[in-house]
Amino acid sequence: MMTNRRAFLFGSLATMACGRRRATGFPGYAFVANAGEQSVAAVDLTDFSVVRQIRLDAAPSGVVAHGGRRSVYVMMPQNATILEIDATGLAVKRKLSLKGTAVSMRLAPGGADLWVLCRSPHSLIRVALDRFQASLRVKLPAEPADFDLSSDGSAAAAVFTEAQSVGFLDLARSGAAKFFPAGEDPRAVRFRLDGKLALVANRSARMLAVLDAKSGAMLVRLPLAVEPENFCAKADGGEMYITGKGMDAVVVVYPYRTEVAETRLAGRAPGAMAVSQSPEYLFAANPESGDVTVLEVETGNMLAAVKVGAQPCCITFTPDNQYALVVNHGSGDLAVIRMAAIRPGRNKTAPLFTMIPVGTGPVSAVVV
Repeated sequence: MMTNRRAFLFGSLATMACGRRRATGFPGYAFVANAGEQSVAAVDLTDFSVVRQIRLDAAPSGVVAHGGRRSVYVMMPQNATILEIDATGLAVKRKLSLKGTAVSMRLAPGGADLWVLCRSPHSLIRVALDRFQASLRVKLPAEPADFDLSSDGSAAAAVFTEAQSVGFLDLARSGAAKFFPAGEDPRAVRFRLDGKLALVANRSARMLAVLDAKSGAMLVRLPLAVEPENFCAKADGGEMYITGKGMDAVVVVYPYRTEVAETRLAGRAPGAMAVSQSPEYLFAANPESGDVTVLEVETGNMLAAVKVGAQPCCITFTPDNQYALVVNHGSGDLAVIRMAAIRPGRNKTAPLFTMIPVGTGPVSAVVV
């Protein structure tokens, strides 16, 4: 009888504990790039506090995480400088100046290289991360606006707004390139996950041009309800999401069907987006209203609108899918949303877990 009562008691306590689902921290750091005060804030996600402000020589515009190396790469457009921050020691480890002005950067699949798009001179530069040196410079014919890498790392695509063209670069052959017309006002490009097609955003025309990545042939032009400015996609590549000026909505595109699936209302003037994997939710930041709209990917239903701070501009997640982290450019803080607080069927709001002041003018964040 005593054994049975004890088993019942501990079983009841375990059930109560499971029902409460107490929040735990994540054993890692969020690194937040602050353009206003030229720093990167290291946020300890076990107790949700800034433990170090890593000072920089110039304003950063973005950060990329490399979990395998336990490193964070910071891009400073001025003089196209790339810094490597040790994610364990929380200090700058290496520095590389590529000259010119940096536009954007992407980590190569496999993580051996970092690719940096530059202007003045116009080039796409491969940085070998083991030596932290430029190992290849591909000259470009005009000022680039954006680029993307194929999922296998064998090709790159770059768009040139003034030249109204797109270039496909064979990275396995030292960047051998072919250039094709890309329509009016091309501002961004994304490969389909299989690398066979490229989707070019014609911003002022409110079009998405779909090109064959091998021949450069224009296959279809998809009209959009918004100016295509912000993009994100599901991990399986089956859906792409687009926001921009023109409508308070997210446009859903099926890249493998080359068609616009639907346009979903998603708060006021949605901007940056991100998709969580478990559960699968689409988060859309609304800078004008200072909140984040959460949509269920499978149904398209709006689950919640969460007040986060002034001018949310970037969203990322902890690898354990326990928290969504929202960078607020205007209020200089990091809003933390506990995923378990967002529940289908409840009222259309969800509480913040906490707010963390991180610095002036934050623009980007990653988690290691």
